[in-house]
Amino acid sequence: MKPIFVTSTGEGTGKTAIAIAVAKLAQDRGLDVAYFKPKGTRLKSPVGKTRDEDPLLAREILGIDADLADLEPVVYSPAFIEEAIRGNRDGEVRERVREHFDALADDYDLVVVEGGGRLETGGIVGLTDPDVAELLDARTVVVGGYANPADVDGVLAAARQFEGRLAGVLFNAVADANFDSLNTDVVPFLEARDIPVLGIVPRVQELAGVTVADLADALGADLLNPEASTDGFVERFAVGAMGSDEALRHFRRMRNAAMVTGGDRSEIQAAALEAPGIECIVLTGGLRPSGAILGKAAEADVPVLLVQSDTRVTIDRVEEVISTGRTRDPETVERMVDLLADHADLEGLLADGELGLGADPDAGSDHDPDTDEDTDTDEE
Repeated sequence: MKPIFVTSTGEGTGKTAIAIAVAKLAQDRGLDVAYFKPKGTRLKSPVGKTRDEDPLLAREILGIDADLADLEPVVYSPAFIEEAIRGNRDGEVRERVREHFDALADDYDLVVVEGGGRLETGGIVGLTDPDVAELLDARTVVVGGYANPADVDGVLAAARQFEGRLAGVLFNAVADANFDSLNTDVVPFLEARDIPVLGIVPRVQELAGVTVADLADALGADLLNPEASTDGFVERFAVGAMGSDEALRHFRRMRNAAMVTGGDRSEIQAAALEAPGIECIVLTGGLRPSGAILGKAAEADVPVLLVQSDTRVTIDRVEEVISTGRTRDPETVERMVDLLADHADLEGLLADGELGLGADPDAGSDHDPDTDEDTDTDEE
């Protein structure tokens, strides 16, 4: 069975959860399924060893008996990139990916392959996502989001890079308000251009953001008012860098937001505590707020998180955590399995490695099933 390659129009689309969920759905149908990520891009360095946590999660959920290096042959770290630029290693790296994939594919019915964070990642060594799809001769699923019609540009651009190998597009985390426009206008538009749409997965709050507790853990923050609930969801953030009156107007327009500001900006902190859409306050620079601010936070039941890093570094980290979302834990993958089962048509993708979704088994054949005789085609 040809591999299924899951790529995306950009970061934060839920690609990892979808890739592992597709593998789990195939596994539930009785197939032996493996997961493969040619380029490790979500890197952490615990105990001095750089690794990507996505293959670890896939190995746990799917019960894959393979070493991490077999599932992820290239660790696409800054050091690797610098070395590749100096050494022109395209052929060597591509061969390594192919060898590891072939060894894995020999032991499984199907391999689900996950792309990098962006389509162009890996270009230095000839391993962009379109390059990988061609190298592995994979059927490709493009995962995209949809908030407004302009997003179709990105979907079209991505889909066209996989011409001949595109199984279809899957829209993920679509808000109710955008569903009708996507379904009635965008889907026919894409399908008229021979771009199948595999499904529209609705936005689910617990998958769209992170809890305050998750954010605090990712930031290594101290919770200054432990009595406050940290179950609220954070989907966006605001930066408290304006005057208090302007800040209050800005904060009141937000919902499910974290507010990031310096620990010495008490007027901004007070304004945030008056806005119902602020789920937590993140104070930077290791500066504790006044007792009055903590008292207001207790009254509003708003968690106050304290980090030692400066505001710029903290903003970058908060943005990374929120854009990643809760896409990388077993519970999230199980929820995605249910969502795909209910909202995506993956039958053709999982049932037949040679035929994409909606393919006609008799298409391209000279055989006429009605007459049981060979007939001529228009092609010569």
